[in-house]
Amino acid sequence: MIGRLAWVTAREARGHDEDETVALDALERTGVVVEVVDWDDASVDWAGFDRVVLRSPWDYPARLVDFLAWLDATAAVTEVVNEPSTVRWSIDKRYLAELEDAGVPITDTVFVAPGESVAFPEGDFVVKPAVGAGSKDAASYGPEQHDVARDHVDRLHAAGQVVLVQPYVASVATDGEWALVYLDGRFSHAASKRVALPRAGLVEDLFAAETNAPHEATAEQRAVADAAMDHVRARLGTPAYARIDLVRHDDGGHRVLEVELVEPSLFLPYADPSAADRLAEVLTA
Repeated sequence: MIGRLAWVTAREARGHDEDETVALDALERTGVVVEVVDWDDASVDWAGFDRVVLRSPWDYPARLVDFLAWLDATAAVTEVVNEPSTVRWSIDKRYLAELEDAGVPITDTVFVAPGESVAFPEGDFVVKPAVGAGSKDAASYGPEQHDVARDHVDRLHAAGQVVLVQPYVASVATDGEWALVYLDGRFSHAASKRVALPRAGLVEDLFAAETNAPHEATAEQRAVADAAMDHVRARLGTPAYARIDLVRHDDGGHRVLEVELVEPSLFLPYADPSAADRLAEVLTA
């Protein structure tokens, strides 16, 4: 077992991570020494930790170049979890196209690179950046709001972002999303979440407000999430932790909305009491 572990956060995220208290208590029970540190704290000696775990560095999309430089520099002197190659893959949501090519059902998605023109789907739709976290810079629009949505796309393109355009899934308004959590590649627990995505506006805070609850994953949800997890394992190896977010499509089937391998909330307060101990075992082994 390792002796010293860094729980990596960001200054703005402190006090907002629901997992943190539960997980730190479980880690303390293992005997490991844990320090909560900001990823951009220049005074930290990263080589002094046996393992550095990304948990809530939620400001990274706005500081991506600096964050990736820190990630590589830290990985050069100690072990980083999840591994940098896994983090880099998961940062850019264009991985959804890869999942679709592998036969994993995903939310209908069109990718629009800078310099490309955008065509919006009929009805309500969502615009979001390929690199983002906490629904930052994501918004929903109606069919009468193409002009303001196009302005949104132009702003993201001006920032160098590839844009994702997705039809708004009707069930999100009633059912929300489902988050299936995997630890060391094995299904651990699930939660339901409702995200307050702004209509024709942007999230101003570090992340969008959520309403969360425990959830018992269905066999079909497990099958879809397992397929995504199988692809991740084959492509990148087994991550220490992963979260597969699903929505129910208009045809009734479940589809992958996101695969979170960078700094996913793991919904520990909504899981069985042993979930935090399972996480602690994975992080200290």
